[in-house]
Order: sequence, then C-alpha cells, then structure tokens
Amino acid sequence: MTTKMKMTKYFVLISALFLGACTSTVPDELSLKENAAQKTKAQPTTASKAGGRGMVVTANPHATKAGADVLRAGGSAVDAAIAIEAVLSLVEPQSSGLGGGGFMVHFDNASNKVDVYDGRETAPAGVEQTMFLNDEGESIGFLNAKNSGLSTGVPGMVAMLALAHEDHGKLPWGPHFDRAKQLARNGFKVSPRLHGMISRFAKYIPKTLEDGPIDAHQYFFNDNGEPLQAGDVLKNADYADALNLISATPRAFYEGSIAKAIVRQTSQSPRAGSLSLEDLKNYKAQKRQALCMAFKGHLLCGPPPASSWVAVGQIMGLLEHTPSFSNKGASDPQNWALFAEAQRLAYVDRDQYVGDNLFVDVPLDGMLNSEYLKRRAELVTLEKAVDSVSPGDPWAYQTTAKVVYGADGTDDLPGTTHFVVVDGDGNVVSLTASVESIFGNTRMAAGMFLNNQLTDFSFKPLDESGKTVANNVAPNKRPRSSMSPTIVLDQHGEFLMASGSPGGNSIIAYTAKTLVGVLAWGLSPQQAVDLPNMVARRGKVRIEKSRASDEIITGLRNYGYEVNESAGENSGLSVIYQHPDGRLEGGVDPRREGVIEVVEFD
Repeated sequence: MTTKMKMTKYFVLISALFLGACTSTVPDELSLKENAAQKTKAQPTTASKAGGRGMVVTANPHATKAGADVLRAGGSAVDAAIAIEAVLSLVEPQSSGLGGGGFMVHFDNASNKVDVYDGRETAPAGVEQTMFLNDEGESIGFLNAKNSGLSTGVPGMVAMLALAHEDHGKLPWGPHFDRAKQLARNGFKVSPRLHGMISRFAKYIPKTLEDGPIDAHQYFFNDNGEPLQAGDVLKNADYADALNLISATPRAFYEGSIAKAIVRQTSQSPRAGSLSLEDLKNYKAQKRQALCMAFKGHLLCGPPPASSWVAVGQIMGLLEHTPSFSNKGASDPQNWALFAEAQRLAYVDRDQYVGDNLFVDVPLDGMLNSEYLKRRAELVTLEKAVDSVSPGDPWAYQTTAKVVYGADGTDDLPGTTHFVVVDGDGNVVSLTASVESIFGNTRMAAGMFLNNQLTDFSFKPLDESGKTVANNVAPNKRPRSSMSPTIVLDQHGEFLMASGSPGGNSIIAYTAKTLVGVLAWGLSPQQAVDLPNMVARRGKVRIEKSRASDEIITGLRNYGYEVNESAGENSGLSVIYQHPDGRLEGGVDPRREGVIEVVEFD
C-alpha cells in the first residue's frame, strides 16, 4: 500500500469519527512514520524518541524499577507490565494485585494499532441477584458486603497479562516475576502510604474469626496488635511460593493449590460466597475492540464496557461542542465550569446505561455519536450551570432497539492503581488495575489480597419504579468499572499520550483532567497532573481546596454550583507524552508515591 493510500485511509477514519460513532480500532494500515527523532540529553522526566529511550511511570518506586529493569533486559512494554503488577501486588496491596483485575490498552508502534485487553473479574456462576440484600429486601450495607466472600469475583489479572504476553511479549513468561519474588522473600520496607492505609483502615481488617479470616491482621499487625510502621521490613513467603507456580505457567493461578486457597477463603463465614474451582478454571481474559473518540484532531482510545471509558470519551466529545475554552486555560474559572458541565452530562449517561455489554445492550454508538453530543452540549451556556441533568436518549442515534433501564446509584470506591510504559520499540501500555476497595475484601489467599469487585454491581436489581438496572448482578457477568486507561494518537496515527488513574468513580474525571490540561490548555503532563482534581457528578462539584485558587472556587459558585472544597483527592495519575520531536515526557501524581524512570538503550 502506498503512503498516499495510507494517508487517505487515515483521514477518512478521522472524518468518520467526527461525524458519528467512534467504536473502532485503529486499522493496521495506519503506518505513517515521521521518524524525526532528535537525540537530546535526558531530563529527569523526559527521554528522546522511543528506540533510544523508554519510560516507566508507576505509583511505587519498587514497581517502577522492576518495569525499567525488564525494559533494559530487552523486554516489551507488556513484559514490563507483568513485572510491575507482580510487584505492586506485594508493595501496594491496598490498591491492586494478582487477586484482582484490570484493563490494559496497548499501542503497537509497528502497525499503529490500539488493542484492549480485558481482565475484569466475573461473577461466579452461583451468584444470585439479591445476594447483597437482607430478608427484607434492603442492602446489607457496603462494609458487610465488602468484607465477605460474597464480594469476590473471579480474578482476571493473571489471565489478562498472559493473553497480552502471547501477543506482545518479547521475553519468555516467567522471569518477569523474579523481582517480586525477591522482594517477597527478602522483605521490603513498608512505605509511608502503606503504613497510613494499615493504620487508617485497621478497624475494618478482621482480627477475630467471628469477623472473618484473620490472615490480613496477622500480616499487618504485631503480637501487641500494633500496625507495621513505615520502614519496617515486611516479608511474604506465601506470595513468593505462589509466584513460583505462576511463573511456570499462568494456569497455575486458576487450577491447583492457588485456586483452592482462593475458594477456601471466599467460602468462609461470615457471608460466604459461591466462588468455585470451576469458576476459576473457566475464566478467560478477552481481547476487545477499543472505543475511540476524536478531539481537536487527536484520537483518544480506551476500553469498552464493563469499563466506563465511554464517559471519558463523552466528556471530551461534549467539549468539542460546548462554548469554547478561553485562552486563559487552567486559570479561567469559566473553563473549569465548562469542564464541570461536560462531566455532569457524561456521568449521568454512564450511571444510567453502562453495564457489561456482553449481558446488556449499551448504546455505545449513540453515546459517542457527534450529533448526539452536540445536542447534549446545547444545554451548556456561559452564564450558569444547568439546573439539573438527567440521562439523554442515545438510543435515538443507534440502529438497535431502545432498552429502558432503571436508575443506578452505585458508587465504586478507591482501591486501584495505574501505570504507563513506553518500550524501546515505541510500544505503549496504559494499564489500570484494582482490587476495588482498600485491601479488597481483606481476605488473603496465597499471600495475595482478594478483590471485592462484585460490590461494583448495583446491590438492588430493580430501581424504585421496578425497572431493571443495567449493572445488576448476574452469573458470569462483569461488574461495571470506572477504570479508564487511555491512549491518545496524533493526526498521523502516532502515539501522543497515555494516561489514567485510580480513584473509584472519580477516575473518569481525573483522567479527563489530564487530557483537557494537555490537549486543550497546553500544559505539560506534570502540570496537568498537578491541577486540582475536580469531580462534577449529579448535583455537586467537588474540588481540591489546597490546589484550586480562590478565584476558581468562587467562579464555580457564581456559576451556580454547590461546591465541596475537599481536603484531598485519591488520584494516582501516571502520564507519558510524546513531543513532535520524539521526546518522551512523564507526569506522576504527587498525591501518591509515584516515580518516573527513563530507560536508555544502546
């Protein structure tokens, strides 16, 4: 195929994206290479064109080093991701782990192709729609649901990493786990953040068998009941043993002693779950088609449901049709108000329509349709906030029949991590991983914390009017997730930016903030990460008091919002941006313990 033909295909694609729904992968033919690499001296957060240097950004120094070392050994971005997540499972267990799941967005630099790897947990085959309700049909309460065997879905992380490795691994499966095994056996120093999480959530970690399995209490507390301190050395021989098995074959996680340990823990009282060995054996990660949205000549791509990335796409698509941002960028309260309005409109659609699209019809084409977003954006003015927002009708822009769903007020809580990697060949991974809440369901198996992802389902299958909720519980179904790893391509189909964050349902807003900051307000990745986090959902706006100016907060109130000045936000943004001259620049969230490392190649 000639370069002219390739360019024609690309611009036809971009035109289609602006005119209608954007549910597509980037075609293999998009191979427009403008290798104008300039060798520049590496700065602390920059590197020259991929192929000369790579970059790793994670929320923990041990994990960043593990990923960077794999790149130095000749590994791909996926190889590095495996090492990173294996380490995070040990040193950041409050956030993610092999006992949880996640979504990976991958960019292949040779073909300019974006793929999604879906490792979202699935509900066991034996679940019931009412499993989180009492005999009166009322919720048993979030904490009772979380700290139970009921809440654990079949973990998908190992299967997802193995699937991506089959496609994009350069190193053999196995050595990726060496660093995690070493840290588990020899011990690692408890970080200030981990110590803080143990202390803060101590009352939720069972310490008597009446409350549940006590493995986590024995792991984190000494004989006097005191939590580990920052700097204390923590070892985990059980995890090292599990990694020995997994490094031999990923199936070892889903069959054999590890699987039996997982089922044993979820089957214990109180509130035992139905997870079975058969559920684990049958789990399969999936390679999915990316959702993509055009924004200012760029192509933004992320995972389909059960991820809620469609809301990130909607926010950016709405901002193409709302009144334009002023040239004052992040300093203008009016720009923040416009961003808040786009969030509100996207969140209300997401809450209403998004569920596992293998089980329910999700109007994705309509939600990302340019004409639909234009109509929704007409609600936004420069004068004042929309009094109240309600879901739109994206079904009118679908070819499929309309489905009426009930209202869903599910809140997924923080307990997640995000990292980004660019390897020496220019391939990119943007991966968000989670055990859902802090320390998942607080039960451990084979040295790993198990997830409580099933609490991301709606506890009630029907709303007050009797309509079925899209995100209701069903056997083998995946709960709705807010995880939204994102990769951005430039006008030539080349990698431009990778972003994402932890933070429960606020992930959508956090991730969109970095996209707006870099792509619309002209900020560097670090400047965009450092911006105040603002979440506009339903009728309220929450913004970080310590990072937002008085002018911005006052401006939002004058616009008509009820503003909650939060003490802080639980984001953990990791960003990599590629400049036109090929330099890589990273951004890492100061709200966590993240580190950027540049990797040089010969």
